[in-house]
Amino acid sequence: MSENCKTIFDPIHGSIKIGGVYLDILNRHEMQRLRGVKQLDMGYMVYPGANHTRFEHCLGVYHLAGRMADSLGLSDEDRSAVMAAGLLHDVCHPPFSHTLEELTVERTGMDHMDLARKLIMGEMRTYRERDEDMFSGCLSMAEMLDSAGISPTKVCDLITQPETVGGTEFIDGRSFFPSEDYIHQIIHGPVDADQMDYLMRDAHYTGVTWGSIDLERILNTIKVHNDRMVMERGGIVAAEGLMVSRALMYSAVYYHTTVRVIKMMLTKAVECSGLDVSEIYTWDDADLTNALIGSGGKASDITRSILARRIYGTAYMLYSEDADSEITGRLAEFSGYQKRKELEYEIADKAGLDPTELIVDMPSKSAMLSKSKIGKTDVSIIDPSGRVRSITRFSSIAKGLQSRDPYGWKLLIACPKKDMERAEKAARKVLSL
Repeated sequence: MSENCKTIFDPIHGSIKIGGVYLDILNRHEMQRLRGVKQLDMGYMVYPGANHTRFEHCLGVYHLAGRMADSLGLSDEDRSAVMAAGLLHDVCHPPFSHTLEELTVERTGMDHMDLARKLIMGEMRTYRERDEDMFSGCLSMAEMLDSAGISPTKVCDLITQPETVGGTEFIDGRSFFPSEDYIHQIIHGPVDADQMDYLMRDAHYTGVTWGSIDLERILNTIKVHNDRMVMERGGIVAAEGLMVSRALMYSAVYYHTTVRVIKMMLTKAVECSGLDVSEIYTWDDADLTNALIGSGGKASDITRSILARRIYGTAYMLYSEDADSEITGRLAEFSGYQKRKELEYEIADKAGLDPTELIVDMPSKSAMLSKSKIGKTDVSIIDPSGRVRSITRFSSIAKGLQSRDPYGWKLLIACPKKDMERAEKAARKVLSL
């Protein structure tokens, strides 16, 4: 394996040094595929500069994970594992990043983190069948990590997101945390390398001004206490800045309604294409685009319409402030993938439209019924006496952000612009709006 060390210039973090097993992994085909997977999926259709990829994001998370590990004083073993997890955490993102994740989870039962574990451990194919002559017989990444003294199981455990993030108990000012959870929090936590990199990187490439983060202050005020990452009181303003940045980026970029419509159009194209998505984690954006156009029929029509920016119009949108608890509860029953598909068919039938030309989009059921996002907002603050409390005890900004709705809407109906009036009337009748 390579003993060389390379310096890669990154527009966000400057010079990033990478060598040894990390460089060997970076040069593997699984990682190189990510050069062809856009970080912001269809966001480039709204923000023309958003052509950056998962490859550079993974490199950035690797870099920040190492810096956080140094700030926390982690052992060499833990530092190596968390840097490998940062590098590999998105290795199985499907084409166009999050666009198809709901569909692939529905059809395969695994999200990109579950797939990453299997890929790293060598339990499934790592390349397309056409590339058998190039990659057959290569070592698994688990074997590479193991030979470098890094536990592949530990790396996979760090990549996999727990069911709950946060979960700190505060009793009489004392904090109680899961064992060694601070290592996991570098990848998945209220202040983690993943979100810090994507917020800074996405803001840079979209050109918006909301991704500014006081990274140095955060690195200088994080520490380990009772097996958990906490932040000193002097870092509260930096933590608030991170939380505000995240909230604004979600509203303005990640949940931008036009981007959502385009993403749902692409999902429609895949649904009616008949393509097998079981190994789509080996494809990049161009592979999928070409396959959809080549499949013909509606899948090709929708894909070519996206490329020509002939986007469906918004026939109806129910904003959060206009949705009372009764309407919200009713909508929440349709928020799962299958139920939402059934609702699309019912509205399309009522409107006399082809189901492939009608889109229903809404937040997840948990997001619909509860605005609180504790996992990414409940930063643990430690005072000089050693007492740990939630940041919401110190910050009205943090408290307000816990109840902020990042979507701003509960229901979005879209279809070809010529059919918008019919679709709106049908949606109102079906949902009693």
